[in-house]
Amino acid sequence: MAAKLKKGDKVVVLAGKDKGKEGTISSVDPKSGKAIVDGINIAIRATRQSQTSQGGRIPKAMPIQLSNLALLDANGKATRVGFRMEGDKKVRFAKTTGDVIDA
Repeated sequence: MAAKLKKGDKVVVLAGKDKGKEGTISSVDPKSGKAIVDGINIAIRATRQSQTSQGGRIPKAMPIQLSNLALLDANGKATRVGFRMEGDKKVRFAKTTGDVIDA
């Protein structure tokens, strides 16, 4: 199945403790249906010091369910994503405006 949300998409959180916050997807795990969004769903993780990194309490972005994310359209509003064929290419488009997301 084609991915409705991809790395680099600007999204808004629909549910949970960060409801209403906006961010950019840094990675997607399609197998578990989750994505990591920069600055969203932050948890404090304690890590040991190593030769390469400082230890301590480090904030880390945790995965959030894809169903709790919505893509932002050109107007900055949450939209659903649809697929259509343009020529011989399958493209994603915003359902609210009809604009193509992929160039």
